[in-house]
Amino acid sequence: MSSYDYDLFVIGGGSGGVRAARVAASLGKKVAIAEEYRYGGTCVIRGCVPKKLFVYASQFHEHFEDAAGFGWTVGKSSFDWKKLVAAKDVEIARLEGLYKKGLAGANAEILETRAELVDANTVRLMKTGQTVTAKTIVIATGGRPNPHVALPGHELCISSNDAFHLDELPKSIVIAGGGYIAVEFANIFHGLGVGTTLIYRGAEILSRFDEDLRRGLHEAMVAKGIRILCHDTLQQVSKAEDGLVLETLNNGTLQADVVMLALGRDPNTEGLGLEAAGVAVDERGAIIVDEYSRTNIENIYALGDVTNRVQLTPVAIHEAMCFIETEYKNNPTRPDHELIPTAVFSQPEIGTVGLSEEEAAKRYGELEVYRAQFRPLKATLSGRPERMIMKLIVDSASRRVVGAHILGHDAGEMAQLLGVTLKAGCTKDDFDRTMALHPTAAEELVTMYAPSYRIRDGKRL
Repeated sequence: MSSYDYDLFVIGGGSGGVRAARVAASLGKKVAIAEEYRYGGTCVIRGCVPKKLFVYASQFHEHFEDAAGFGWTVGKSSFDWKKLVAAKDVEIARLEGLYKKGLAGANAEILETRAELVDANTVRLMKTGQTVTAKTIVIATGGRPNPHVALPGHELCISSNDAFHLDELPKSIVIAGGGYIAVEFANIFHGLGVGTTLIYRGAEILSRFDEDLRRGLHEAMVAKGIRILCHDTLQQVSKAEDGLVLETLNNGTLQADVVMLALGRDPNTEGLGLEAAGVAVDERGAIIVDEYSRTNIENIYALGDVTNRVQLTPVAIHEAMCFIETEYKNNPTRPDHELIPTAVFSQPEIGTVGLSEEEAAKRYGELEVYRAQFRPLKATLSGRPERMIMKLIVDSASRRVVGAHILGHDAGEMAQLLGVTLKAGCTKDDFDRTMALHPTAAEELVTMYAPSYRIRDGKRL
């Protein structure tokens, strides 16, 4: 008989933590999981899911405009921010209920409290002060927006968390940052009729993405009316009678109703009792783990964003399943972080998997780059001046496709399927042998027969 209260105690009720707790409980383990806010974590409650709902909402004004080119007459339209927020809240509550239902159905004990480590096997439940013990502990507390406390006036700004609960839709917003969160919200607010400015210290938005897609999206956003200020930063935010006043490094004074800081996310490890349990963290506060997600304390694991490996929900779920295999099925399994499909739900959308051209050029001696830029069929009648970009990066020696990148409608959906293709190790010859599905945008992926250019030893030929 175990001398511990639980076989497994999970701290954090996001996607990774819930998956680990539910599956372990379904295997007959005595499991408890603690969450201090709401079950579902960042993704379900104030991240991916509500954001995608807002993306859909923000696209309708363009759909209404495009309809005219196809013979439709659309009457006067209006948008109600409060209705959108209320509808979003109903859906998020439904999803949270499903998470709890899954845990309860597996006989995991659901605790709605903050939990902190006392030592390597003991957890304190902060709501009651009770302490419980567990043979194995999983930390899956995710991340949180960086508040950028070095910015004077940062307390006047909102984060992505707050954007889902604004009482009123602002007339103008300035978003600081150039990553996917900043870019996605810039498109959302602009689509909902908000005057939007994006300010970013770098030379181009989306620093880790392929250069062609970064430039293509930047141009499309500017053409829509979004103001993008690169090579610039906020220096100060202050309150005025009619909103906020912003001092910038290179563009003088700006004014806005709302300022949103999207300047990265930090691992959510503060005050968890990691020091008391002896769990090591890095300079950013992220929990250090080995290739099996185990910390330096043998019985304590960490999953998801709190480890600052790859900050994506499916990755946290994958890491949780690898933990189950390792800890409870006698099958040590390393999480596979290679060739992860990624999307930016901007407008137009980005979908990508594998290496960018820039990364591939550093890794391979010679590359073939296949690139197509074209006007999608829908735009021919709608009159919208949009362009799609598709790129395949091919290692010349093996003919293997090592990167695939798309800018345009449904790019994320295509990237998911390309993820299977690249994971299987398909070559450019496999793409060439595949019949095109016409008329689709995706057919371009299998009809680019001649390389647009080659790269040898880092130089374009």
